[in-house]
Formats: sequence, C-alpha cells, structure tokens
Amino acid sequence: MGSMDNTAKRLLQRLVRRIPSQMLKTTLDKWSRLTAAQRQSMDYTESKWALTEKLLAICEENELTVKHIAELEMIHVIENPNLGMWYVFQLMDPQDDAHSVELTQFKEQFKSHLSELIRHVSIKIKKHTDEAVWIRIAWGDTFSRPNHLKPTYVVHYLQTPYVFLTSPTSKQKPLLSQALVLSTRYQAIKDANLSGRKLTAIRDLLMKQYLQVFPTKFPSPLAERNCVVSNLHIEKEQAGSAANRHQMACEAFGDGILPQLQSAVYKLETKFRDHTNKTMTERDEPFKCVVKFASTNLLESLRHSASSGVASTPVTPLLSSVPLKGKNYFVITDNGPGPSSQMKPSQK
Repeated sequence: MGSMDNTAKRLLQRLVRRIPSQMLKTTLDKWSRLTAAQRQSMDYTESKWALTEKLLAICEENELTVKHIAELEMIHVIENPNLGMWYVFQLMDPQDDAHSVELTQFKEQFKSHLSELIRHVSIKIKKHTDEAVWIRIAWGDTFSRPNHLKPTYVVHYLQTPYVFLTSPTSKQKPLLSQALVLSTRYQAIKDANLSGRKLTAIRDLLMKQYLQVFPTKFPSPLAERNCVVSNLHIEKEQAGSAANRHQMACEAFGDGILPQLQSAVYKLETKFRDHTNKTMTERDEPFKCVVKFASTNLLESLRHSASSGVASTPVTPLLSSVPLKGKNYFVITDNGPGPSSQMKPSQK
C-alpha cells in the first residue's frame, strides 16, 4: 500500500472542506481515480471530517499522489469559475500564424517554454466544453518542489487575445507572460486593467456576450413654452424624457442581463485647480486620489442610475468606458494645459 505525502493529504482535506457535500458526489464522479465500488461506498450524509477520512483511506489504497489530487481540484475550479479573483491580460501583436495555433501545439509549447524558464514546475492543461483552455501551475524554484497548495490558474480561449488568471506573484508573472507569448505566437502581453470575482462576467464583458444597444434617432424634447401647458402635455414630455434617458442608459451599458462586475476604480493624478487655495494649486506634484464604485452588479446599478435620472445623461465617458473599453481600472491624468483631463489606462 502506498503512502500519500503531507501535501497530498493537506490538499485533499482542503478540497473536501471547500466543496459543499451535495456537490462532492458529482465532483468525485467526474474524477476517474476511484472505482465504481469506492464511489458507492461514500456516504454524503456523514460529517465533512468523516468524508475526509474515508477519502484519504481510499486514496492511500489507490496509491494516489499530489498530482492526482490536483486533478480533482482542477475539476472543482473549472465547474465553479466564480469563486476567486481573476485578472485579465491581453496578448499583443499576433504573428502571421497565431490564428492557426491549436490545442495540442499550444499544450506542448507552453509546457516546454515554462519548464525551460523554471526548473521545478508542475503544469496541468485541460480543455473545457466551452472551448476554454484551463491551465493549473504549481510553482517551485531552483531548489524547492512545486507548491501545490498555492497554484495559479490560467484560462485562455484560443483564437482570442485574452488571458484570465488568478494572481501570480511578481516573480512568477514575467515567466508566465513569456511562456504565454511564445506558445500563442504573439509578440507581447499587457495588463488589460480588468479584474473581478466572476470569471464568466469579465469574459462576457470582453467578448461582448450581452445585449448591446446602438443609438437611434429620438425626437428632440418638446420646446419650452411660456404659456401654461395642460397636465397631458407635461406627462407626455416627462414620458418622452424618461424614454430618452432609458435609451441612453442602455446604449451606454447594454440591455437585459449584464455581466456582473463588482467594482470600477478611478485613480486621479492631476493638478489641483482652485484659485482660492494657492497652497494646493501651486504644488508641483500632481494631486492624487482614488475613487471606487462598488456594487454586486455595477453595470446594472449604473444603468439604473442613468435611466432613473439619478445620474445625468448622456452618460459620462468615465462610466461608459467600463463596458466600451472592457476595463474597470483607470488612471485619469492631465492632458496638457487647461482644465480638460484625459482618461488613459494605467501603465503599471
């Protein structure tokens, strides 16, 4: 009988703790490491502690290693993509053959490039039913074995320039970037300034998988009159202006169900302008502050604010740039002399 190492045991214990009992059965059924009899011997009404002990015993019996337990974790993460924090990166400058890269080629290239860059690394690649390529990376370094308790997940849809990943360290990011660029046949990769807790939401936002509304001709608001108008006219004007606001709100943010973003951050780096406050106005360094909008569904909240008249229409580019540019992190800087400001993405 084999003996599981401590990392494998800890990873399995953490997984069973994390997966709800009613979901555990379907997750284990998708994992090909247990026999039918072993799966049937599991009693999911038992406590998490008892389930963990039972699974540990089965895995010991089957002589499973940490790599096998990592497969189980991967199944759980793929089935539940909205649990962690995801960051988006964008591939730049495709080479001529970038569009023809297929899965087998990508897998081989990615594994070989990353293994050349870092001595101890464990890479598992799996294609999901929606065409997404999922990568799980456990990082080691020159002297230590891969740490399976702190993996990085990467999701890439072949033939698109977008890469979604859970936060790698500053040491891992350049290695990952280089392996991705080489294996996808692009020439560079940049931070896309978009992040969120729901992978599906940021993916739908970038790939425009929601109902977009395009400008239409609206009759201009009724001309103001000096004479007293009847209630009917007032109601008609109000209805027209409400419809106009709703149209503008939908043009800016989309219609129907919108991708569930949780926040948008605006970092202000601009000169302070107030003639009554010379101390601040005459400072050489820019005035800095950060404004954060947060909501369970930010785009829906902004659309409602514009539609109901709480926020003014037409919608300011500061807000409409979130769906338009597919970003939720902006740096606003001075655009030369004068009071105008230009919004441009962070250079971090």
